[in-house]
Amino acid sequence: MRPHYPLPKETLMATPPRKNRPARSRKNQETVEAEIARLNDDGIGIGRHEGKEIWVAGAFPGEKVAATIEAEGQRRRIGQLRKVLQKHPQRIVSPCGCSNSCQGCPMITLSPEGQLQFKQTRIRSALSRYPSLRGIEIAPVLAAKHPFGYRTNAKLVMGRKRGEIRIGLYRRGTHDVVDVGDCPLHHPLINKIVAVVRDEVAKQEIFVYDPVKQRGLLRYLTVKVSPELNKAMVTFVTAERDFRRLTRLAKALSKKIPEVISVQQNVNSSSGNVVFGRETLKMLGVPDLLDQVGETRLRIAPTSFFQVNHEQAARIYALVRQWADLSRDDFALDLYCGIGGIALNLARDAGEVFGIEVVEEAVRNARENARLNGLRNCRFNAGDAREILDDLQGDLPPGAVITLNPPRGGCDPELLEAVASLAPRRVIYVSCDPDTLARDLDILAQNGLQTVEAQPVDMFPQTSHVETVVRIEPKQS
Repeated sequence: MRPHYPLPKETLMATPPRKNRPARSRKNQETVEAEIARLNDDGIGIGRHEGKEIWVAGAFPGEKVAATIEAEGQRRRIGQLRKVLQKHPQRIVSPCGCSNSCQGCPMITLSPEGQLQFKQTRIRSALSRYPSLRGIEIAPVLAAKHPFGYRTNAKLVMGRKRGEIRIGLYRRGTHDVVDVGDCPLHHPLINKIVAVVRDEVAKQEIFVYDPVKQRGLLRYLTVKVSPELNKAMVTFVTAERDFRRLTRLAKALSKKIPEVISVQQNVNSSSGNVVFGRETLKMLGVPDLLDQVGETRLRIAPTSFFQVNHEQAARIYALVRQWADLSRDDFALDLYCGIGGIALNLARDAGEVFGIEVVEEAVRNARENARLNGLRNCRFNAGDAREILDDLQGDLPPGAVITLNPPRGGCDPELLEAVASLAPRRVIYVSCDPDTLARDLDILAQNGLQTVEAQPVDMFPQTSHVETVVRIEPKQS
C-alpha cells in the first residue's frame, strides 16, 4: 500500500511525461474501429489496428469500439473511446460525467463483479508464472463496502489551457492537463477544495507553472482528508518560495472551507517529474493532519504517504495482526513501515516492534504516532532497510515475525535473502503490484520460505489496482 496514484499510467499521469521517446500527438485525429482482445495490467483495453496495438481506456475484451487516435508511437496507438459498437455483457452506465475524457478510472463502466473477477485473475496469472507458487490458495477479493468517495488523498497537477484553470492529471505523452472535475472517487471534501482552489487561482490571477517553458508558480495541489474528523490538509507545490501570493490563497481557501485546518507550501524547483521538493513551509494552521484508522490514531505530515482508502486499510491492518498471531514474548520487524500503520497495530500484541523506513519525515510521524497511541514498545529507524538489517544481524531474536510493505517496485533481492537468513517464524507481505509480488515470493521460496495463502483486497475500486496480503512461513522438511 505504498505511494501510487491508482490510475492507468499508460493514459494519464500525475507528473509530466519523460522526455525520452514520448508518444507523438496526432494533429489530424482519425476515428478507427477495433476489436478489443484483452486488458493490460492497468485495465486498458488492448486491440490491434493496421499492424499496431491500439490502447483504449474504458474498452473491454470482446467489444468492438470506435476510437479517436490521439497519440502514436512506434509500436502502439493511444485511442480515446468514442462509441461502443458491440458491448461486453458486464458493461454498465458510467456514474461519472467526465469518465471518457478523464479516463482515470478505466473500469468504472465494468460491473463490480467484473472488476473483482479481473483482479482475481490478474493475481492468479502473476503467481502462476512461477512453478514455486503454483497451487497457492488465493481467497476471493475482499470487495470495498464503499466503491465511491473512498479516496482520502489526492495529488493533482495544475495547468491552464485557453485561460482556463485545470486541476487533474497529465494526458500521457503530453503536457495537456485533464481536469478531474467532481470526481466520484474522491472524498467529497477533496472535490470541494479543488473547486475553490480552481476559482481562487483564476480570481487572484496566480501564475500556473508551464512545464514546457518552465515558468510559473503553482505546480501541484495535494490534499489529505481525515474522514473520521472531516478535516483536511492542503499542500501547494510551487516552483519557488512565495509567501505573499500563497498566504493570500491559503486565507481565502480556509475562509471558504473551515474544514481545511492546515495549508502548506512545498517548494519544488526541479525540472523532473517528482511531485515534492525537499522544503515544506507551513502557511496556516497545524503542521500535521490528525487521522484515525481503526483503533489507531495517526499524525500525517504533508509529504508523508498514507493509504487512500481508510476502510480497506483498516481491514488489511486487522488481517496482518491476525496472521501475525503475536504474544508479549514475540518480536516483530516491520520493513517499509511508513508512518507506522502496520507496526502500531502489531505493537498492541507484541513484546517489541522495530520499524524501518527510508523517509525521515515518515519516521518522525511514526515515533509521534507511537506516543499518541501510548505504545512504548515501538522503535523506528530511518534508513535503507537492507543496510540496517546487515547491522542488526546477530542482534535480532530468532523466530521473529517480519512484515513487508514495499512500494510498487517490490523488494530488492538482497533484502529478501537477508529476511530469509533471519529465520523468521512468519513473513507477511502486503503488496500493491501482483507482478513484483510474484517475483519476490519466488525469491523467498528459493530461500526456504513458502507462501501459504493470499488475500486480495480491493483498495481501489473502479481501477485495475489491487492489494494482496500474503502469509509466508518456513518450508516444512
